[in-house]
Amino acid sequence: MLDHGRTISYTPVILLAAVSASLLTTGAVVLFYRVRRRPKDKEKHRRFTVNHNGRLGDATITEVADNTIFYSYSVGGVIYAASQDISKLGEYIPCDPERLAGGVASLKYSPNNPANSIILCEEWSGLRVGPRSPLYERKQA
Repeated sequence: MLDHGRTISYTPVILLAAVSASLLTTGAVVLFYRVRRRPKDKEKHRRFTVNHNGRLGDATITEVADNTIFYSYSVGGVIYAASQDISKLGEYIPCDPERLAGGVASLKYSPNNPANSIILCEEWSGLRVGPRSPLYERKQA
């Protein structure tokens, strides 16, 4: 009911409803995309995220078996043991992967979750080449 001849404006309500609907639609599309992403795409996305946002650290490669690098490292006094599947990253490894065992490497880890780490991705490699590294011999040949 109108009070003393004043009208009620519904423009802010309509504007708020339109903005809310567009935000909900965008959120649904993003959620749908993330759920539908294939496992290999999720792993690639994880590697890129850690590479771009991660902090550097040192790791010891403990074992290489079945296209997987096993390594350990310490962050803030906590020792982590991790592994990374390198089956899709073979072209970025400059030597036979088994020769990496016992060597040292750089790693990148997520500052929010130090257990989330990588030694190698498509854009970066923590594999070290030097006189004490098995990669050095191949590089010199």
